[in-house]
Amino acid sequence: MTTLSKYVKQKRKQFGLTQVDLSQKSGVGLRFVRELEQGKPSLRLDKVNQVLALFGAEMAPQKCVKP
Repeated sequence: MTTLSKYVKQKRKQFGLTQVDLSQKSGVGLRFVRELEQGKPSLRLDKVNQVLALFGAEMAPQKCVKP
């Protein structure tokens, strides 16, 4: 499990939401929520942010700096 997946699962439970509730409130599919909580390594960042927005959070890619 990744830090992100643990965070989402913890917040979902803290807010008293089921996975179905979370998918409906965030506008993403139930399958996406399940994959997110299971730590799937490749997920669309825009959809991740749809879920995180419910908890007042956002994820952004790190800047790459050329040497």
